[in-house]
Amino acid sequence: MPAPKTYILIINGGSSSIKFALYAIGNVPERQWHGQLDRIGQQCTSLVVNDVPGLQDTSQPLRPPGTDPINVPVSDYLGAVAFLVDWLAGLGVFETIQAVGHRVVHGMAHTEPERITPELLAELRAITPIDPDHLPGEIALIECIQSRYPGLRQIACFDTAFHRTLPRVAQLLPIPRRFDAQGIRRYGFHGLSYTYLLSELSRIAGADSANGRVILAHLGGGASLAAVLNGRSVDTTMGFTPTGGLMMGSRPGDLDPGTMAYLMHTEKLTPAQFNHLVNHESGLLGVSETNSDIRALLASRATDSRAAEAVDLFCYQIKKGIGAYAAALNGVDTLVFSGGIGEHAAGVRAQICAGLRFLGIDLDEPRNKANCAVISTKTSRVTVRIIPTNEELVIARLVSQHLTCQAARFASQQLA
Repeated sequence: MPAPKTYILIINGGSSSIKFALYAIGNVPERQWHGQLDRIGQQCTSLVVNDVPGLQDTSQPLRPPGTDPINVPVSDYLGAVAFLVDWLAGLGVFETIQAVGHRVVHGMAHTEPERITPELLAELRAITPIDPDHLPGEIALIECIQSRYPGLRQIACFDTAFHRTLPRVAQLLPIPRRFDAQGIRRYGFHGLSYTYLLSELSRIAGADSANGRVILAHLGGGASLAAVLNGRSVDTTMGFTPTGGLMMGSRPGDLDPGTMAYLMHTEKLTPAQFNHLVNHESGLLGVSETNSDIRALLASRATDSRAAEAVDLFCYQIKKGIGAYAAALNGVDTLVFSGGIGEHAAGVRAQICAGLRFLGIDLDEPRNKANCAVISTKTSRVTVRIIPTNEELVIARLVSQHLTCQAARFASQQLA
């Protein structure tokens, strides 16, 4: 009789969404089902749950009921956290899982998955001013589960860990050195996504491709690029916080630092108000004055010059970033698009790559429009790919490895 499966719960808290997934622990973590609380804090927060094809046992107590969107009566992130934990508890999830794995956006000096302790939570609370849009919600998820299930192991997986290999020159910020001693430097984010993309590139194209000169483009509501050489991150657009780098849905990316002083003076903005401006009122939303959703802007760009300028600026900045990273890498062999925009917006990909033939980038128009896995021409010197990302699977792998290592360590201590 086969041994019963044990499970781990994966939680990926974003600024306005919470993704979650249940994985069976094994040599390869096996996803049972997954879902998402979306549009948190807006008028129509919804819960969507998706079954993995092949899971047919309707008597399975961990199988969620139905897959249709459910309207959720919550008004803010804390309400969404409480709702989700209650909903998962109603399925009996917490009585069956061995651990909970969390995506934690900022880890400062932490580069490996860690069991969440009071000391680690205190560190995360102390650095919430660095990322006030993600860390408070992630901490709330951890604390809510901890308060109800104090004995349950919770593991933090840090988004910054992928970029721990950045060379010193890519980490340094050109400000007084005393701030570097305080840990104020370039960290980079979207690391769990980049970890998955690189492993998938190795799987589908071979280790030589993954170890070549690779530019990864994670383009969604948050957007960044990473330059990867020999499988190691050597540069990335996001810096000390996830607000910097490329223009995003509602974030501006890099700004002339004098802009902050000028706006805070002329608009009489407090630091909190300025933070709201650059995290919730800028980017595609700020330039278009209508929408942060690239799909809506693409649909209206022919009749709305503001929407057209927002899309043009977004694509222009990414094109410049690709050019810069081609210089940092001494050329480029592979360009990977991922994220909601990168995976689905053919027009955006085409506009970004237009005029980059001098780098060896040549898109196949029909394949790009069809969102094929490879969208470059056969004669393109650079292979351009679309790889859908899967941060939850990376967290599941990291948590499984962490649990295995802890079990092995405990066993060796017992034998000593």
